[in-house]
Amino acid sequence: MITTCVLAALAGLMFGLDIGVISGAQQFIQAEFKVTDHVIEWIVSAMMAGAAVGALGAGWMSASLGRKRSLLLGAILFIAGSLFCAAAWSPHVLILARFILGLAIGIATFTAPLYLAEVAPERIRGAMISTYQLMITTGILLAFLSDTAFSASGNWRWMLGIIAAPGALFLVGLFFLPDSPRWLLLKGRRKDAQVVLARLRGDETLVEKEVADIEDQLKTRQHGWSMFRENANFRRSVGLGVLLQAMQQFTGMNVVMYYAPRIFKDMGYDTHAQMWFTAAVGLTNVLATLIAFALVDRLGRKPILYAGFTIMAIGLGVVGTMMGIGIDGRGEQYFTVAMLLLFIVGFAMSAGPLIWTLCSEVQPLQGRDFGIACSTFTNWVTNMIVGATFLTLLSGFGNAQTFWLYAALNAVFIIITFWLVPETKGISLEQIERNLMGGKPLRKIGR
Repeated sequence: MITTCVLAALAGLMFGLDIGVISGAQQFIQAEFKVTDHVIEWIVSAMMAGAAVGALGAGWMSASLGRKRSLLLGAILFIAGSLFCAAAWSPHVLILARFILGLAIGIATFTAPLYLAEVAPERIRGAMISTYQLMITTGILLAFLSDTAFSASGNWRWMLGIIAAPGALFLVGLFFLPDSPRWLLLKGRRKDAQVVLARLRGDETLVEKEVADIEDQLKTRQHGWSMFRENANFRRSVGLGVLLQAMQQFTGMNVVMYYAPRIFKDMGYDTHAQMWFTAAVGLTNVLATLIAFALVDRLGRKPILYAGFTIMAIGLGVVGTMMGIGIDGRGEQYFTVAMLLLFIVGFAMSAGPLIWTLCSEVQPLQGRDFGIACSTFTNWVTNMIVGATFLTLLSGFGNAQTFWLYAALNAVFIIITFWLVPETKGISLEQIERNLMGGKPLRKIGR
C-alpha cells in the first residue's frame, strides 16, 4: 500500500524537477542562442502555458481513461518533452518542448493527488497528500543540485535532459499500480474494484464497507457548471479559490524558483556561487515545508498565513532595499541572501501548501471538481504571468523596485486574508458548505 502511494507521489517529484531545472540552465541557453531576456521569459513560461492546458483536459481524461492511464500519458509526455528540450536546435523548438513538458505537468498535478486520495486508506490519506507536496519541493532541490553539477561544463542540454531518467522510472513503476477503485466503480466494474481494494486493504470486511461508502458517495453527482451559473454562493467560493491561487503566485515565490541564479548574479556572486546558493534555496524550501505540516492543524490556517505573508513582505522588502543602496561587501551579500532565504521560509510554511488545502475545503461537494479545476487553472495562468514578466520588470522597473513591488503585494495579501479567508481548522466540510450556502460572509464560513 505504501509503495503504491509513494510511487504515485513521484509525480510530484517530476513536477518539482521541471520547475527547478530551467533555473540553472538559462544563462547557458542565453549564451548559446544569443537571445534576449524576453525570449528567456518565454522559454521559462512556456511550461506553465502547457500546464494550464494540461490541467484543463486532465479532468475529462482522468474520468474517461482512468487515473492510471492519465498518469501513464503524463509520464510519456514528460520523457518526450525532456529529451526534446535536450535536443532543441533553436529557441523556438525549446519553447515548444517546454510546452510539451507543461502538458505532462498539468496532467500529473491534477491526477496524482486525485489518485492518492482514492487509493490511500483514510488513516494515512493526509500523510500521503502531504508526501506529494513534499516530493514537489524535493524535486526542485534535486534539480538545483543537478544544475549545480553540470554548471562547471555549462552543458544546459544535460541539465534539461537528465530529468527524463526519473521520468522513465516513474513510467515503469506505473505499470505496477492498480486502477483507482473509485474510478472502477464509476465505470460499473464492481468486481474489479473489490479485487483492487482487497489488494490494497487486505481485509474483506473493510473492502465491503469501503465499496458501499464509495457507491453512496457516487450518488452525489457533480454539476459545477450549472451551479456556477445559478448559485451566487457557489460563485463566491469559486472566486475565493481563484483569488487564493493568484495570491500564491504573486507572492513572488516562483520568481525565485525560476530566476534564482540571475537574482544572485545581481547580488554580485559569480556563476559557481550562484548555483550553490540556488541549491540552498531548494534545501530551505524542503525544510520549511515541514513546518506547515507540523503546525497547520495546531495553529490553524489564518495565523500561519498571516505569519507567512508578513515574513515574505519583510524578506523581499529588505532584499529590495539592499539592492537599492548597493551590495558591496561580503557581509552585505550574505545578509541579502539570508533575507531571500527568509522569504522562502515564509512561503514554504504558509501559502505554498495551505492555499491548496483551503481551495479544496471551501468548495461544496457537488461543485468541488469544477471549483478546484478553476483554481488550478488560475494557478498556472498566474504562474505563467509571473515567469513571463520578471526579467522585463528588472530591466524596465529596476531591481529594487521589482522586489518592493512583490513585498507590497504580500502586505496587501495580509489584508485580503483578514477580510475574505475563512479559518477552517477543525470544521467539517459539511459545516463549511452549510455556512457558504446559507450566505455567511466568506471569512465566517469556517465558524
